[in-house]
Amino acid sequence: MSTPALTAAANDFGHRPAGALRVREVGGHTFEAGGHLPHVEIAYETWGRLNAAGDNVVLVAHALTGDSHVATTEADPSPGWWEALVGPGRPVDTDRWFVVAPAMVGGCYGSTGPASADPDGRPWGSRFPFVTIRDAVRLERRLLGALGVTRLQAVIGGSMGGARALEWAATFPEMVAGVGVFACGAETTAEQIAFGQAQIKAIENDPDFAGGDYYGLRPPLQGLALARRIAHITYRSEQELGFRFGREKQGSEEPLGAAGRRTGRYQVESYLDHQATKLISRFDPNAYLVVAEALISHDVGRGRGGAARALGRVAARPLIVAVDSDRLYLPAQSEELARMIPGDHRVRMISSPIGHDGFLTSAQQLGDEIRQVLRL
Repeated sequence: MSTPALTAAANDFGHRPAGALRVREVGGHTFEAGGHLPHVEIAYETWGRLNAAGDNVVLVAHALTGDSHVATTEADPSPGWWEALVGPGRPVDTDRWFVVAPAMVGGCYGSTGPASADPDGRPWGSRFPFVTIRDAVRLERRLLGALGVTRLQAVIGGSMGGARALEWAATFPEMVAGVGVFACGAETTAEQIAFGQAQIKAIENDPDFAGGDYYGLRPPLQGLALARRIAHITYRSEQELGFRFGREKQGSEEPLGAAGRRTGRYQVESYLDHQATKLISRFDPNAYLVVAEALISHDVGRGRGGAARALGRVAARPLIVAVDSDRLYLPAQSEELARMIPGDHRVRMISSPIGHDGFLTSAQQLGDEIRQVLRL
């Protein structure tokens, strides 16, 4: 049976075309759960132009293994992951708004992460601090200050990006005029934690993990590949997998096997192998651990008297979005979130058969709502 080839090198993770990213030093940071980095850099991409007042700004936050490439730029003309939403004349109109998309700290797309060098030139590896969503937002706030941003017209994101958007609205209510939370709730649920823990253990139990200090050695890519398989099942719906693949076998492979063992795959297995292979070619296993733990940590009410009290401070106009077929972040969790934010708010629904990833593939369905609710 086919498995992803172990071909990625640590220094290839997160590579983007030259000039596509800007990087800003934002100083040292002591993390919420302990640990300190003497220097943190945040990578980001921008679209549009910042006005003199510094207040025509929309921040877009990426999901778990996403990056800052939200839409096409001159430096990187490849399509972005929210290409239909961001650009001239689109719902987030870059002829009017200055759009900033930061790469999350702890990842592997240009911001400081486990593969980054410490002051002695060695990768941080296992010594990299535990990062929470709140840590990430506080560092993003420093980035915006360095760019001259005074106020956000909106901060929007889906899944982990939605967690960051919500944390922005709760941590800096005076700065955020509108918040768009796609396919995410007020806190990570027990089931979501369970899915995340399974992915984390897949990487940590890879024989090549070396306690997280595998740089210069063979990286734990089989563990990362397994983590991606587990995650991707939750990103898609049973309906979509059944419709696309059913019980069909992959090509001439025979899933029933021969000589007492299975030698072939079903099409859905080949699909998961393909998704795993794509991720291991671009993502650092340590970075996956950091961002997965950060999403598990998501709890907007932590240290604030609970979610309802924390969200009672939110002054931003909320656009709460769910995907009707999402089985990872259930629409009911979005409904609960909408009830906790002051005012009378309804959840906008993306209609998609594919599941959680509908917030990426079909968000343009809500173009009018994005413009109206967030006043874009």
